[in-house]
Amino acid sequence: MSTASRLLVLAVASLLLVTVTAGLCCGGEPERRELSDGCQPSGTLQPTESHSCGECCKVGQAYPTYKCSPTVTGSTEAIMTLNDFEAGGDGGDPSECDGKFHKNSERVVALSTGWYASSKRCGKNIMINAKGKSVLAKVVDECDSLLGCDSEHAFQPPCRPNVVDASQAVWNALGITGDEVGEYGMTWSDA
Repeated sequence: MSTASRLLVLAVASLLLVTVTAGLCCGGEPERRELSDGCQPSGTLQPTESHSCGECCKVGQAYPTYKCSPTVTGSTEAIMTLNDFEAGGDGGDPSECDGKFHKNSERVVALSTGWYASSKRCGKNIMINAKGKSVLAKVVDECDSLLGCDSEHAFQPPCRPNVVDASQAVWNALGITGDEVGEYGMTWSDA
């Protein structure tokens, strides 16, 4: 199949589904999750520089980008991912909201671009619900859904539109451990 044909298939499939893969872009069988309000890709990003990390963008692969995120409700469905907010961690540069790195013992999150809402949620708490527990976490960063595959973004692909990227402290507070840590279906709301 030609590259153009693959891109067309990707675009059509993205209109209906968002593909969630283990490790953001690599390995495992894809799990498909429908976005409830029709948030569609706004374009694609194709990396030109290769890097040697496990979850890095791959040259020649197209990654969908998103300006939107699903509508926020009192119980917004999302995928919680694990982020290292410390210097040298997989979060890349310091947090967008305050220009600082954060300890993984802090209950902090980064939200997909649409939910980050041009920093309108910076410094505010959100309520995260999973496994019958709830925890407050402070928004300190954007999980960029438009850009990626560069040093600023730790060479990771653009974030999916329905991600709450949480510190280890959030996972611990929810009692999510072991093999469950990495990506987990949950709900959240503004606190």
